[in-house]
Amino acid sequence: VQLQASGGGLVQAGGSLRLSCAASGRSFGNYVMGWFRQAPGKEREFVAAINRSGGTTLYAESVKDRFTISRDNAKSTTSLQMNSLKPEESAVYYCAMGSGWSMDARPYAYWGQGTQVTVSS
Repeated sequence: VQLQASGGGLVQAGGSLRLSCAASGRSFGNYVMGWFRQAPGKEREFVAAINRSGGTTLYAESVKDRFTISRDNAKSTTSLQMNSLKPEESAVYYCAMGSGWSMDARPYAYWGQGTQVTVSS
C-alpha cells in the first residue's frame, strides 16, 4: 500500500488549505481513512476519520465545524478541507488507512509520508 499526501503549505491564520491523499495497492473502499497530525515535540494526534462508504465521519473536538473529511472511492482518494486555521495547528499532517473505526492510531496499518502545514500568525 502506498499513500501519498499532498496539499500542505504556508497559510495565514484564518486561512484555508485542502489536503489530499491518494492510495494505491489495496481495495480503497474496504478501509477506514483517517488524518492525524504531529507538531514538533508533541505526540501524533487524531484529526478526522471517515468510514468505508463515506457516510460517517469523526472529528477531534478541536477541529469540529472547521475541518471536513471526504473520500472518493472511485478515485481512491481522501481529502481534508481545513478552514479557519490557527497557528497552533502547524504540524505534519498524515493520512492513514486502517480497518478499525477509532481515534487511536493503532488500527491504522498504513501511513502516508506526511505533508507540512504551517499557519502563520
